[in-house]
Amino acid sequence: MDYSSSLHRTTRTLPFLPFAVKPKAPHSLLTNNFTGRRSLHRSLVVARAGPSHCEFSSSPLNTPIELNSAAGKFLSSVLQNQRQFFNVAVSDELKQLADDRDAAVTRMLLSSGSDEASLHRRIAQSKEHECQTAVEDVMYMLIFYKFCESRVPLVPKLSRCIYNGRLEIWPSKVWELESIHSLEVLEMIREHISTVIGLRANSSVTDNWATTQIRRLHLGRVYAASILYGYFLKSASLRHHLECSLALAHQDLHVSNRNSLQLPEMWPGGMKNIVFGRINNLQSVALGQGSTKLESNRENLKCYVMGFDSETLQRCAKLKFREGVNLIEKHSLALFGDEKGLLVTDEVISTSFSSLKRLVLEAIAFGSFLWDTEEYVNCVYKLQENRSEG
Repeated sequence: MDYSSSLHRTTRTLPFLPFAVKPKAPHSLLTNNFTGRRSLHRSLVVARAGPSHCEFSSSPLNTPIELNSAAGKFLSSVLQNQRQFFNVAVSDELKQLADDRDAAVTRMLLSSGSDEASLHRRIAQSKEHECQTAVEDVMYMLIFYKFCESRVPLVPKLSRCIYNGRLEIWPSKVWELESIHSLEVLEMIREHISTVIGLRANSSVTDNWATTQIRRLHLGRVYAASILYGYFLKSASLRHHLECSLALAHQDLHVSNRNSLQLPEMWPGGMKNIVFGRINNLQSVALGQGSTKLESNRENLKCYVMGFDSETLQRCAKLKFREGVNLIEKHSLALFGDEKGLLVTDEVISTSFSSLKRLVLEAIAFGSFLWDTEEYVNCVYKLQENRSEG
């Protein structure tokens, strides 16, 4: 199964293409103090002072996407000034957004058949759009927070990093970006890098810093495809781990049953044969099958993925929620577009393979973090299912 080509076909749905963060339970005094300051932070106007150089920082002010919602600006302020409260603030914002949306829907349903039905329907639609924009900002901040925890700053808008047609990203943060993943996942990531930019896993320092040229549009497609690949790898690796765990548990269960069935050796022979004879025969077959299944599931991740049929491949590669699709589109356009948000399709960029590798590794991490973020957010604020074709 050629999973790489299938993933790359998925990027055609994007416009120019191509962590589970658990809220901490703070002491009630801390929660009260934090809540009391919330209105003050809400009033802060977050100014985006663009750097004159390709400046990396751990500040959300330097991310490609500009946060426009009140929730996004609020979390940006908390992350900069009171990071210890960030998880609490995210949980609070998600619950508030869910309550606001549900309240609007409830009013619409209660007004059904009345003179105000049309008004409340429009209000509910407006609130749905407002909450979707806000929750996408919350998700973006969660992803950004995960990068901060890994000590990796997001690459800012490339228009701020390109001088005389030359792009160079430093520091590369390759070790930090690779350490996010397991060894099996990392093996597949290195193959992906070799495929999309032509840099071998065992390349020399000279090879890494060799100059190459690439069109900005193509680089954007590579970046977005790598986000999807990171998302796919997270889904596939978790599925692989689950199947291995289930197979192991299945074997342990049969071993436990076999041991317990061997205890009554002193029972009369006739009774033992009648009660246990057929069970032991069936069990020996089940144990053999379970062991074979376990050994099959112990294969490495690459072999496991190569065995996917088209349906399983599509299920793992497809983005689950519409908010995730929107976030990839907005982030990629913001990163590769100019200051007006437009993509210069014919611009040729000179850069090093090291900088290309940095972008691909960041994109894969972004996709992995997005998968975790969707899982966390959807438990509090129900996201919209992505119904588009794979």
